[in-house]
Amino acid sequence: MTRAKSCRASLALVAAIGLTACADAPGASDVSRADLGEEIVITDFTLGPPGARPGACYGKDVTPAVIEQVTERVLIAPPEIGPEGNIIAPAKYEERTSHKVVKGREEIFFETPCPPRWTPDFIASVQRALKARGIYRGAVSGRLDPATRQAIRAFQIQTGLNSGILSTENARTLGLVEIDLEP
Repeated sequence: MTRAKSCRASLALVAAIGLTACADAPGASDVSRADLGEEIVITDFTLGPPGARPGACYGKDVTPAVIEQVTERVLIAPPEIGPEGNIIAPAKYEERTSHKVVKGREEIFFETPCPPRWTPDFIASVQRALKARGIYRGAVSGRLDPATRQAIRAFQIQTGLNSGILSTENARTLGLVEIDLEP
């Protein structure tokens, strides 16, 4: 084996070990909400949000809490002042860090096309629509794989919904679901 091939093989082994170590590291799976798998499709409208439309399906997503780190200086000892008003010893302060919940976790419900609609042809249409917008780069396979869910999330983030479950509103925007006309 040549020296160049040996170096490449060693680098590949080190990279593989490093990636495995990263994948097994604590907290590695909680890098993004897409990896948490907290997204749920509710097919029984009675389990949906208050005022759910009969026969509709709903996506349920949980937004993470927003936590702020607060650092403050706390007076430990006041300054020592001499009889003539001069400072003998300056005040002593200590920095204390705490965490403050700015916004708690929140459950978000939104209407989504019901599972019978999610045929391979429909999923392929979703993939083509996202591909036409430059968001999906994978093959048009008709499978709801992680790359498709990630593209759905990227598209919906633009409209303020951070979810890999396609909302009915965004399916309409993509031209994939009919628009309900009010009588």
